[in-house]
Amino acid sequence: MIQLMFIFFYIGLFTIGGGMVAIPLIQQQVVERGLITEAFFHQIIAIAESTPGPIGVNVATFVGYQLHGVLGAILTTTSFILPSFLIVSFLAKLILKYR
Repeated sequence: MIQLMFIFFYIGLFTIGGGMVAIPLIQQQVVERGLITEAFFHQIIAIAESTPGPIGVNVATFVGYQLHGVLGAILTTTSFILPSFLIVSFLAKLILKYR
């Protein structure tokens, strides 16, 4: 589960441009490591597209849920969102400091 957290933290850190940009990186990291199959990944994308919310977050949540249940879903979603949260918080402090 720790490996999955690091994978989604990495994906969240290096995907700039939204969830659609994250899909190929998620596929590369999760499918090529053998955590899920290619066919199942395509099913995850179809489900993530049909549910409300950002597709990157939906894919992260669904992969975490399929691999480790509710705890996995919470951890992968948090790991995916955390880099953006930290970067925006840091930039907000800089803006407040130097405005």
